Amino acid sequence: MIEVEGKIVYTELSELVDPKHTALVLIDVQKDFVEEDGAFGRLGVDLSMYPAMRLRLARLLAEARRAGVLVVHVQMTALPGRMSDSPAQIRFNLRMHEALRDDGPPLRYTVAGTEGQEFVAELAPVEGELVVAKFRSSAFWGTNLEQLLRSNGVETLVITGVTTEGCVESTARDAMFADCYVVVVDDCVASDDRTQHEASLLLMRHRFDVAGSDELERLWRSPFMGDAAKRDRAVLRGATADQ
Repeated sequence: MIEVEGKIVYTELSELVDPKHTALVLIDVQKDFVEEDGAFGRLGVDLSMYPAMRLRLARLLAEARRAGVLVVHVQMTALPGRMSDSPAQIRFNLRMHEALRDDGPPLRYTVAGTEGQEFVAELAPVEGELVVAKFRSSAFWGTNLEQLLRSNGVETLVITGVTTEGCVESTARDAMFADCYVVVVDDCVASDDRTQHEASLLLMRHRFDVAGSDELERLWRSPFMGDAAKRDRAVLRGATADQ
């Protein structure tokens, strides 16, 4: 870390992702986006990046849980009857996979209460983990995410999920605007368009810290980091129970 005009700034990855002040954010890893029988798979969208990414993210999630990192699952949501879609949002939707739609109606996906809205099994929340529903690309826009992060003393977001150039990058930018440190896990984000994925990572490397899952797992396996975070969270839970 360094001091800049009286302000302490984290500069090392180990400081940034200390479990005591870090949240692992999983963005939109839902059936409609990444499963062959989901809305995008049925449309014929290229899902080839997702299987390997899901395996890596499952390993990272397990390590985060073991180390006591706060886990936040972000869930893209649409209301029935397009009640959550403005005309501008519908126009945005019409631009997605336009060639595959072949002049068909705007896409329908992650409708509340449908199977397609559900998280994939290996990355589903467990008891005690936060779930944030959103209606727009950014996990911050119109949600309680920022309040939840403040309430839990989170300073750094480790961002994963789909799609890289869409909801991942939108959330990363808004996280920075909300004064959070941002670490994007480059092998735990993916897209149905490899060109846009690479372009987005190129942009984000110039704005945020970018790390691989192996490096984060190694840091979170450090006995000092993981045990300290778990002790702190246990103390906080105990204090809350005594009140």
